[in-house]
Amino acid sequence: MSSQNIQTWSTGAPWLNAHCKLGEGPYYEAGTNTLRFVDIIKKQLHTVSLADGPDSLETLAFEECVTVTADIEGVDPREKILVGAKQGIAVLDRKSGKYEYIARFPDAGVKNERIRGNDGVVDPHGRFWLGTMTDFPYGKPTDEGSLFVFASNKQDATLIKPNLTIPNSIGFSPDRKTLYFTHTTSSQVLAWDYDPASGAVSNERVFYQHSGPGSPDGFRVDTEGNVWHAIYGGACVLKISPEGKVVGKVELPTRNATCPEFVGTELFITTASDDEGEGESKEYGGGLFRVDVGARGHEVFKFKLGA
Repeated sequence: MSSQNIQTWSTGAPWLNAHCKLGEGPYYEAGTNTLRFVDIIKKQLHTVSLADGPDSLETLAFEECVTVTADIEGVDPREKILVGAKQGIAVLDRKSGKYEYIARFPDAGVKNERIRGNDGVVDPHGRFWLGTMTDFPYGKPTDEGSLFVFASNKQDATLIKPNLTIPNSIGFSPDRKTLYFTHTTSSQVLAWDYDPASGAVSNERVFYQHSGPGSPDGFRVDTEGNVWHAIYGGACVLKISPEGKVVGKVELPTRNATCPEFVGTELFITTASDDEGEGESKEYGGGLFRVDVGARGHEVFKFKLGA
């Protein structure tokens, strides 16, 4: 990757120095102009008003980890949202701070405490895609993880891809014909053909193979089909063209970038702590960053509950 041929941006210091252990899952709640994001290790959900600024941060804490969130079609997100959690997908009552599972992984609960949910997204059919991986108390991740999809009207999950170590972000091209999926441990972003009519996937291939420092973590797709991919351990978010080529780079002062989210033409970027680092990387690790990149994210889909 030649730095002479790519556009670069720099975030500077964090907009919100949240000190997350593992900040993840940024989600723009358009109706309230707020940003939600989680701390998977601390088992917290943070919400901050973009109008009122960092001092407006509010936090909910849970007994199990919440790893990702989404809006529900026809439901006020100030009341309830969908969450990916330890054992599957659940509906969170934001007033009470409690959530109730509506569907679980086949190997969840007492059957396999080793597993937890990780990253996920709603597809154009209103279904929720969610990966699983080894939970923190059980040491280094093994290939016991999987990628599942939860249909809105079913109580179980359909297995899409087994034997994964760290399944990560899922996203769609603007024409809804390509599904992207990141497997962090192989440093690959895979692509499937996505059938807009049935929602079926086929023709798996490697869209992007990362070869630089760090590993690909979370991403978002812009309206032009570029994939903006956080690189954990690489202190950056890479802009990858629809052809799978790196054409831009957002530089961060801390190493462990985890996931970006579009708000207008800005990227908000979550990060994880860098306890082994030095200087700004250690000081700013776990912060929330923002930078204007002049691009916009394509449409976000809402979960169809019980449809």
